[in-house]
Order: sequence, then C-alpha cells, then structure tokens
Amino acid sequence: MENLAITGGKPIKDIHTNPWPAWPVWDKNEEKALIEVLNSGIWSYNGPKETMFNKLFAEFVGTKYAISSVNGTVTLQLALEALEIGIGDEVILPGLTWQATAATVLDVNATPVLVDVCEDTWCIDPDAVEKAITPKTKAIVPVHLYGSFADMDAILAIAKRHNLYIIEDCAHKHGGEWNGQKAGSIGDVGSFSFQLSKHLTAGEGGTLTTNDPAIAERIDALRNCGRRPESSDYVTVDKGAGIYGDDGNFVQSGNYRMTDFQAAILIEGLKRLPEQNRKRDENGIYLNSLLLELPGVMPLRRDRRETREAYFNFAFRYNAQEFGGLPIEKFRAALTAELGIEVDSSYEPLNECSLYVPWTKPARHKLSEQYWQDINPARFALPVCRKIHHEESICMHHKVLLGEKEDMELIAAAIKKVHDHAHTL
Repeated sequence: MENLAITGGKPIKDIHTNPWPAWPVWDKNEEKALIEVLNSGIWSYNGPKETMFNKLFAEFVGTKYAISSVNGTVTLQLALEALEIGIGDEVILPGLTWQATAATVLDVNATPVLVDVCEDTWCIDPDAVEKAITPKTKAIVPVHLYGSFADMDAILAIAKRHNLYIIEDCAHKHGGEWNGQKAGSIGDVGSFSFQLSKHLTAGEGGTLTTNDPAIAERIDALRNCGRRPESSDYVTVDKGAGIYGDDGNFVQSGNYRMTDFQAAILIEGLKRLPEQNRKRDENGIYLNSLLLELPGVMPLRRDRRETREAYFNFAFRYNAQEFGGLPIEKFRAALTAELGIEVDSSYEPLNECSLYVPWTKPARHKLSEQYWQDINPARFALPVCRKIHHEESICMHHKVLLGEKEDMELIAAAIKKVHDHAHTL
C-alpha cells in the first residue's frame, strides 16, 4: 500500500508536471491598461480608469453607486462613518470573520458585539443576532464567508423590525447572488475588498456600493479628505446638515483614495470575473458531490435561495472520529502534502484571535472604564465559531476551482488516501 506523501510517499498531484492554476490572473490587457495610466499622468484619484471602474462595478452589482477606496478595511470604516455610527452605538457581527470587520467598529468608537454563526454555513446566526439586540444597537454586519451566503431574508426582517442598518461584508462574495440580487445590493451598504487573495484583485483596494445618494455622497467625501464631492450624481445635502461642517463644504476625514493604476487592473479583472465565477461554481458543485461520497468530510450547506455562487477559497467540514481520531492539524498537513497547495483552517474566532486585541491600544480605545470592558472580545461566548476553527474547518485557495474536473477528482482522491492511511499518522 502506497505511503502518504507526508511520510515519504508519492503525492496524489505532482505540481511540477501538473501545477494548479496561477493566481493572480493577468495578461497583456492589464499591461496595456497600466501603460495607459502611466502615460496619462493621472495616477491618483478620480482618474478616467477609476471613474470607469466605479460605473462598471455598480452595474455589475446592481446598485446606483460604487465608490472605490484604498482597501476593504477602510471601506467598512467609511460605511460606518457614513451611517453616523460612533460612540454609544453597538454593531452586531459574526465572531468568525477577518479581524477588520470588528476592528473598524472600534475605529469609529462604537462597540463590536460578537455573535455565533451557523455550523453548516459558517455565516452569522440570525437567532443569535436577535438575542444580541439592545437599545444601543445601530447596525448588523453580515459577512458572506468563504462559499456561503448569510441568510439575508432573516437579517433583513430583523433589521426592519428594529430599525437597524445593514452593512454587507462582501469581501468573499464578488458576484454572488441571493434570490437574484447580487451581494452588496441587498443591505444599505456593501463593502468589497480587492486584496491579492480575493477573487477580484488589484493587490489592494476596496469599493462600497449603495442605492442611497446621500450615503454615497458622504462616502465619497469621507474617502477624499472630507471634500464635498463635485459629482452631480448625488443629492447634495443642505449646507450645515449631516456630516458636513458649519460652512457646509467639508467634513473631517483623511485620504482613503484608490489610484488609477489599481482601477485599471480591476477593469480588466472584472471582465473575467463572471466566467471565473461560473467555472468555480461548476467545479465546486462537482467537488461537493464527491465529498458526499467520502467518509468524514461534509460540504458547507448551499442555501436554495443562493442563486449564483461566488467562492473565496473552497471550504468543507472535517470529522476526526471517522478518521480514527486523527487531529485536524495532521489532516490538513497530510492533505497539503498530497495536493501541493496549502490547506488551512478558517479564520480564528474573534474572542481568541491573535490579531483582534483591542486592549493592546489603551491610548486609543480606553474611552472609559465601561467601554474598555465592553470591547473586550473575551466577554463573548462563541462555541460554534470555536468548534469550526479548532475541529472542523478545511480551507484551500479558490484557484483550485479554476482547475479541471480531473483536479476535483484528485482532491477527492487525496482525502480518501489520507482517510485510508490515517492510522499511520
């Protein structure tokens, strides 16, 4: 019987002769677009490429407005500021997400309230949201995580009952659809990241989407040093109203602008995204069907209301008992060796996340003793998040889903091989 690759055997996939698809994807079109920006001399903000990308991305998502910014962390902060969320306000978000989802709430001096997720989708649990609402609650931030969609029907109903804003964290969901509506067009604001790992990327970058002209105007001002936007696309608020100063022209803010170089790359990437999403979905459906035939692994649940899939990474669940008690860390390592691609865990639960540590910044975040206690992530119980991260989560880069059908079969074969040899580990 052939040994596992991790113990010296031959791997299931030889990446030297049969490599995984490359990421990021680019060609001569990006090269040409970058040279155009270089020659134009308009390298900074509000250039022709950024203007075009904002228009194209708004059309793609199905919103009236898209406003680009420097990254997907800043977009979340700008969304909160545009909705005038700050001191005394609470924002409910899932405990299983990248730390920025919570950190940006801190950055506007509001209180992040962490709630648990659904075990079969890893997305925010609507029942937990309902239980966490207080008179201080101002917004919900559902995160569409990995290949799953948050239950937006339930979130919308909760938000309507309690008069709350919804900021969709769509960093993993460019092009995904819920009941025919694209992610980022369902809540009050959608926040997207274009960081290198994302399935639409310019290395860094982010965009906010909305149908509300007043919110769009505020976002545009906030990302551009507080200047009142010149665009006639927005409804201009009365002078002295809302976020603007006494003279009605400016608001205190900073420079959170995208460059035209980034926009040039994104325009070309957006052209490929629908076909890439289609292929990832086709392969994801096939691979999940293969997982159902294997012991000890289970696909994430795909809701029937999710009418179009968009994957950030490919994720599934692991049951150590059916692998003879093999610790999940050893399973991930063995699968990595068989496939020649990093197999990782989910994000860390935010109540124990090494990067979400508000108490390391007392000079910035210790606004009062009460606030200091409220922002302590350890005060939240997140048993499902902890179980997912420590016992169940298996994640690999979404580029595997840009491979061929045979590659999906190799992933399944590698899982079976590890299962059959688990006793040797």
